[in-house]
Amino acid sequence: MSSFQLLVFQMKSKALETFDHALQDSTDLLKHFDTLNTNPPPQDIEVLKRASLVMALAALETYFEDRIQEAVKAMCSNKNSDDSLVSFINQSLSTDLKLFHSPNTERVRQIFQKYLSIDISEGWKWNNVEPAKAKTKLNRLVKKRGDIAHRSLRPTTKEAQPQQHAVTRDDLRKYIHFIKQIAICTDAFLASKT
Repeated sequence: MSSFQLLVFQMKSKALETFDHALQDSTDLLKHFDTLNTNPPPQDIEVLKRASLVMALAALETYFEDRIQEAVKAMCSNKNSDDSLVSFINQSLSTDLKLFHSPNTERVRQIFQKYLSIDISEGWKWNNVEPAKAKTKLNRLVKKRGDIAHRSLRPTTKEAQPQQHAVTRDDLRKYIHFIKQIAICTDAFLASKT
């Protein structure tokens, strides 16, 4: 267990607690897939894996939104804060969050940099994963989620040779773990900076 992860256990944010609860939907969908996956598998079972990935990234997006709101609220709670400045910051953040879709690395970095002056992606490191690798993988997953959500990536019955499934079971398990690590590292990194 890294020192960042130990810090998270000690100072878990409300946003991370909400994230953990929301991420359970993705895990539950994977369990349903495993339960229903017989030989031969039902044709429509793949939708569970695609939905699980979409749900996991939606949970991460919501985590980022909730976590920055928590951090900004804490920053503005100083008794010496100017009420008009606090109001401006909160209104600006609210507006920016309405435009915060698909949590790719650059969007996440920009919003945390703007409001907290922190490059949050610097904290995305654990075991054998460094920030550069985490950023690249997050961007690939966000793109895959967009393709699934907007283009379905559902194999067609007209294909002579079915294409590979958009999300394999093993990859989905790894994706959920990765997404969870991004949230844990973000929480720990923010806790160490604020």
